[in-house]
Amino acid sequence: MTASITALYSALAALLLIYLSFRVVGLRRRHQVGVGTAGHADLERAVRVQANFTEYVPLALLLMLLLESGGLPVWGLHLYGGALIAARLLHAFGLGQSSGATPGRVAGTAMTWLLLAAGALLLLAGDFL
Repeated sequence: MTASITALYSALAALLLIYLSFRVVGLRRRHQVGVGTAGHADLERAVRVQANFTEYVPLALLLMLLLESGGLPVWGLHLYGGALIAARLLHAFGLGQSSGATPGRVAGTAMTWLLLAAGALLLLAGDFL
């Protein structure tokens, strides 16, 4: 098996991470901040969006790879991968707008946690075909 479906969503996630990283770099340049956030709320939010992405997405993609290797149906993999990208976009947009509990941030976080739980439970169940 080539894990082509996981590869697709990994590529999309990589492009999203590059975008989030460019946002951080742009704000660092604008505020002339090399390390940290120097108290700039917009930079702090951008850094947290990027960091939160890197905290959750690798494990979600690993679970997806294991599910694909184990034979999860194609439709299930696309549902998982599409929901992961949507969740991270919602989270990035929501947290990028405000440090409060925005609908996008809450929905993106909840979806990400549900995906992690679902992936883990499917792997623990073993026979998900």
